[in-house]
Amino acid sequence: MPQRKALVVGASGIAGSNLARALIAQGWDVAGLARRPRDEVPGVVPVAADLMDPGSLAVALTSLQPTHVFITTWMRNATEAENIRVNGAMVRNLLDALAPQKSVQHVALVTGLKHYLGPFEAYAKAGTLPDTPLREEQPRLPLENFYYAQEDEVYAAARRDGFSWSVHRPHTVIGKAVGNAMNMGTTLAVFASLCKETGRPFHFPGSQAQWEGISDVTDARVLAAQLIWAATTPAARNEAFNVVNGDYFRWKWLWPRLANWFGVEAAGFDGSVKPLATQMVGDEARWRAMAERLQLVEPDLQQLASAWHTDLDLGRPIDVMTDMSKSRKLGFTTYQSTEDSFFDLFAQLRADRLIP
Repeated sequence: MPQRKALVVGASGIAGSNLARALIAQGWDVAGLARRPRDEVPGVVPVAADLMDPGSLAVALTSLQPTHVFITTWMRNATEAENIRVNGAMVRNLLDALAPQKSVQHVALVTGLKHYLGPFEAYAKAGTLPDTPLREEQPRLPLENFYYAQEDEVYAAARRDGFSWSVHRPHTVIGKAVGNAMNMGTTLAVFASLCKETGRPFHFPGSQAQWEGISDVTDARVLAAQLIWAATTPAARNEAFNVVNGDYFRWKWLWPRLANWFGVEAAGFDGSVKPLATQMVGDEARWRAMAERLQLVEPDLQQLASAWHTDLDLGRPIDVMTDMSKSRKLGFTTYQSTEDSFFDLFAQLRADRLIP
């Protein structure tokens, strides 16, 4: 069998770095594209390029000849219209730059549940809430959404260049990454560490619906496994797939367990939403002092905690359940305990001296 050559776009993020590790472990040749590549994953060939600069891409991708492309990155902008313009262009520029090489066999795109719940500007708002469990066949919302723009760019390039594609829709992704814009697991680890430092309670920041309702998340390792499975399974070609751990939980059950791992007092929903963006005001200086005293490797709180995104997820007015039947029927059976997803991440963050 010819050697498979993967290009992981966004290789320094939660999804991309975990995917790169999984591909390397399975013997793939792997290149990792990022604006500022990191050498976190041994064996990955770093490729520095700006997805908004076609010239930069043309130079960086010359003779790379990937057989499989995994797009795991996006860029946040002030409005959804700008999200659409920028993120659509990033995908289009990438695939245009690769087209002359005629090597690409499959392109996988990672989006998420905002496909069903709406973009940031209308996220999980009344009037647009979908039925749960969320299923892949549910129609697009009648709203502007940069995920739809990214999908459309992949579909158009696939028709032009003849490759197969897959779209992957995780829920909140749990895994290690520094400087990531959507990082609930590390955000909660940092918040719990600050609670222990200050003696304040580990207070659930979200809504009653999230506290009491059913939810799920996606371990980055499960997402990586599905990406590889879909890229190498003929029956999975040209399909969109939900991807979550495979279990369900209620935050009122999980929250005390997370608190216990850190040895802090758990405080649940008490009738009002208490956003992390408010609870963590002033913690930047405190974290910097902690990092210096305890010899942590990242003193910048903003590189570890994304309070705004965790507040967005945990503040929703509905519970969220994601159906996995589609990929299960086609043979994807990977399962992960959500409790262990968080505990494994916390242990890794501690071992890597990102939290005390």
